[in-house]
Amino acid sequence: MANVRTADRHLTQQAASRIPQRVGRLLSGVEEAAESSKLWCGAAAVMTACGGRRGRGAAIAGLTALAFAQLVSNGVGKQLVDRPRPPKEWIDHDEVEDRPDSSSFPSGHTAAAVAFTAAVAPLWPLAAAACAVPTALVALERVQSGAHYPTDVAAGALIGLAGARLTRHVPHLLRHVLQRSRTVPQLRHSAARSYF
Repeated sequence: MANVRTADRHLTQQAASRIPQRVGRLLSGVEEAAESSKLWCGAAAVMTACGGRRGRGAAIAGLTALAFAQLVSNGVGKQLVDRPRPPKEWIDHDEVEDRPDSSSFPSGHTAAAVAFTAAVAPLWPLAAAACAVPTALVALERVQSGAHYPTDVAAGALIGLAGARLTRHVPHLLRHVLQRSRTVPQLRHSAARSYF
C-alpha cells in the first residue's frame, strides 16, 4: 500500500504540474460538460435522434449503465470510503479550489463516463469511439485538477465497466428467469394432469 500511495502522489503532482495551461482549460471544459451527466445525456439524445432503433438501444444501455455506476460510486463507494481529496499544496493551479468536499474515492465522473461508453460500444461501436475521447479527457482532468488520485479514477473506471457489463447481461438473465417462471407452472400442471 505504501508503494500505491507513493505512486498516487507522484502521478497526481505530475499531472497537475506538467499538463500545459491550454490543455488544462480544454480538460476543464470537457469536465464541465460532463458535470451532472449533461454530456452523456446529450450524446444519448443525439443517438436517439440519429441512430434509429440501434441508436435508441445504445442510448438506453448507456444511460442505464451510467445510472448504475453513479449509484455505486456516489451512493455507496463514497459513503463507505471516506478518503480526503489530494492535498491542495500538491496542485499548483487555481482549479483545485473548485473541487467538491465529498470523498475522493471513487471518481463518480469517471465511473459515469466509462459506464456510458462501454455500454454503447457493443451496440454502436462508432458512437462509442466518439464517446471514448471525452471519456479519456474526463478521467485525465479528474487527476489534473486535483479532484482525485489516479487510484480513484481507476476504481471509477472499474465500476463503470461493471455497470456496462451488468446492463448488457441483466436483460438476458431476466428473460431466462421469466421463461423459467412460466415453464415451472406448466410443468406442474402437466404433472398434475398425468397423475390424475
